[in-house]
Amino acid sequence: MNKTLNIIGGGMAGSEAAWQAAQAGIDVVLHEMRPNVATFAHRTGHLAEMVCSNSFRSDDNEQNAVGLLHWEMRAAGGIIMAMAEQHRLPAGGALAVDRDPFAAAVTAKLMQHDKITVQHDEIVELPEDGHWIIATGPLTSGNLAEAIRTETGADALAFFDAIAPIVHADSIDMSKAWMQSRYDKGDTEEERTAYVNCPMDKTTYEAFIDALLAADKTEFKEGETAGYFDGCLPIEVMAERGRETLRFGPMKPIGLTNPHHPDVKPYAVVQLRRDNKLGTLYNIVGFQTKMKYGAQTNVLRMIPGLQDARFARLGGIHRNTFINSPTLLDDQMRLKSRPNIRFAGQITGVEGYVESAAMGLLAARLAVAEITGASLPPVPATTAMGALVSHITGGADAKTFQPMNVNFGLFPPVDGLKSGRRGRKDRYKAYTDRAKADWQAWLAAVPALA
Repeated sequence: MNKTLNIIGGGMAGSEAAWQAAQAGIDVVLHEMRPNVATFAHRTGHLAEMVCSNSFRSDDNEQNAVGLLHWEMRAAGGIIMAMAEQHRLPAGGALAVDRDPFAAAVTAKLMQHDKITVQHDEIVELPEDGHWIIATGPLTSGNLAEAIRTETGADALAFFDAIAPIVHADSIDMSKAWMQSRYDKGDTEEERTAYVNCPMDKTTYEAFIDALLAADKTEFKEGETAGYFDGCLPIEVMAERGRETLRFGPMKPIGLTNPHHPDVKPYAVVQLRRDNKLGTLYNIVGFQTKMKYGAQTNVLRMIPGLQDARFARLGGIHRNTFINSPTLLDDQMRLKSRPNIRFAGQITGVEGYVESAAMGLLAARLAVAEITGASLPPVPATTAMGALVSHITGGADAKTFQPMNVNFGLFPPVDGLKSGRRGRKDRYKAYTDRAKADWQAWLAAVPALA
């Protein structure tokens, strides 16, 4: 019997899956079509390349569900979290990374592993036999997407993802902008000054919204009716929902004091986060956009401090494909019609780098158990990992299934705790304490995979 695990896609999920299986002693072939077949968003041939953002979001593992997911992946020896820690950038309470060295480090670790073979080929059909994980992410090739549609007998679901612009740091006017993390959050001075802040008064904000709404934008092709994932909305779409939406979203001014005018409260603030270790590049936080390039530079240069900005990368939009997992996958993440194939990562309907990598980790461990004949207990739904996989493999309503970030709303309630805002801190701590204990017990259930 062939005990090799084949993985299609070398993004976050595929890279984590390859590492987990190889560390358990399984031979892995990782199929990545780049750089031979390019995508809209990727710039390199590196595995685990980050395109939309350089942030893994909050690293708080006691009060935040994604921080708990970080903790669970670290406890499982995850490569994505280990390399993120090595290439960490100051970002207040968030985990942001120097994206190119991070991807290069993940690539090197996988390429050097004696159990992993990386093949740069495009898989265009669903494999008939063997052990496979499909982790092709939001930019699944057209041929493979068509093969999935043919097999499942249903159209693949889709939405649109946007990416934010990146600015050269030396083109930011610091006589107008300043360095500060919101609420001065962070344990060091570097953490407390991790963001560049560009303030707006009411007149400037209103003019910015007018220009944003009037700007030329990329239009969808005929027949494209997919919507957006709420966690990655283009700024102009947010503005269309109401003129104040941005001011209560990515441009909220709370927790910030402008040292140039400390007695003047900004009406809105645009934040930029360091994008590389050198501090030469900054990305505009929450400023995903579908504006055309010419309009984009004009509108963004209306932001005080960015009037002379030079852009290392402008924003853009791309189609993001995912399957209706509650209908198509079993509780082992296998395709019901072809149980030799598992799906992992963003294509399953989880949203975010961390969630995608987590589903790669889990799919690999389930595949390894199957290959080796080990008996694995179900992943506890009380853990962040278990809450996510339970959601995508049956917990969600298949008729309204949409991409989902990890959140405490997916967890079973903890009995006896107060509800509402006043009891939230204690409730979240109870969730994380329970999850950590249950996750450690699950990892220890099969020592060979721990």
